[in-house]
Amino acid sequence: MGRVLDPSPPASLDEELERLAVLGDPDAPLPADAEPWHPDDRADGLLPDWYMPAPSGGQLRGWRRKVAWLVVGAALAVVASGLCNTYGELVVA
Repeated sequence: MGRVLDPSPPASLDEELERLAVLGDPDAPLPADAEPWHPDDRADGLLPDWYMPAPSGGQLRGWRRKVAWLVVGAALAVVASGLCNTYGELVVA
């Protein structure tokens, strides 16, 4: 005898998905024409692009590179001097 799903609307999509997952049969056979889900065929890395896309952009040039070095240098100077700036407040670590 099959299980009957509750016809009342779920409170949220997460609750509905959880309910369907609990009611699902983990031992059910897959259809013969089942294919893995790949939104794009460029699976050349360890993780798919929809999960963790490759970094975009290129090298910084001109004033942008100087600003980036200034930010990194300032962060290193704060840490090297024994201070902490985790939450935007400069305190002695």
